[in-house]
Amino acid sequence: MNIAIIGAGKMGRWFIRFFLNEGYKVEVIEKDERKFSMLKDEFGVNPTKDYSILKNICKILVAVPLDNFEDTIKSISPYISREHVILDICSLKEKPVNIMHKYIKFGITLGMHPLFGPGAKSISGQNIVLTPVRYKEKRFAEEFKKWLEKKGANVYIMSPKKHDKLMSIVLYLPHIIGLLVCDTLAEYEFYSEAKKISGTSFKLLITLAESVALEDPEFYATLHTSIPDNEEIGSALLKKLAQWVEIVRNKDKKEFVKRMMDIKSKIEKISPEYTKSYDSMYDMLEDMRR
Repeated sequence: MNIAIIGAGKMGRWFIRFFLNEGYKVEVIEKDERKFSMLKDEFGVNPTKDYSILKNICKILVAVPLDNFEDTIKSISPYISREHVILDICSLKEKPVNIMHKYIKFGITLGMHPLFGPGAKSISGQNIVLTPVRYKEKRFAEEFKKWLEKKGANVYIMSPKKHDKLMSIVLYLPHIIGLLVCDTLAEYEFYSEAKKISGTSFKLLITLAESVALEDPEFYATLHTSIPDNEEIGSALLKKLAQWVEIVRNKDKKEFVKRMMDIKSKIEKISPEYTKSYDSMYDMLEDMRR
């Protein structure tokens, strides 16, 4: 079994290791020759810049940044036949899927979003979204879903448009909150001291905030300026923030309690299994660490 992986960034390398462990022979295409020796030492592969090797490899995983995606798909298109299956792992799906449909005239293309980072130990327990559009893509997505689920992954199938809309909540909201928190706390000299004496709530917040703030700025900038509906979510966040700040400023305990009880009631209706899973925030933090 052969597969070609285009792009040897963090997630590209994660999938190199994954498919090697699954018994695949992995060919790696990477533009940056400075990575060649590292890839050979780490995985025992011989990377190349030559797209022509794709003519003899039917499964292709494209793991390049969104900014480089169209150029990459355009470059590989002359080597694609009806036997090929091409998957991408971009964090947004509507634009990459449209690009693949534009340039790939043969074979099967499928948008895939692994909702985990390169630190994941295995695929078991991880969420993956597949975004088929055409009939053959949907048939292949169902087969691929079964294969991934046998490996322990949680797989969801939806349209690229629905996926990208959900990402305005799943990605944009926690990322922008994390950046806002770090950007605010960095202005205070006692930030490091606060971390030392913090309780569960602050530890939970900082775990999120710092994990976001220390990520690749170029990747995050491209991602968040491309997510649809982020303005709508951002405006809603600012509105709610202003309301809560005003309640505290007015020392309105009655309204504070009322708002908090309203939120609790809504969450219990939406996610009863989640609220019953943790007896305290401490349990949640410990679970996240595990």
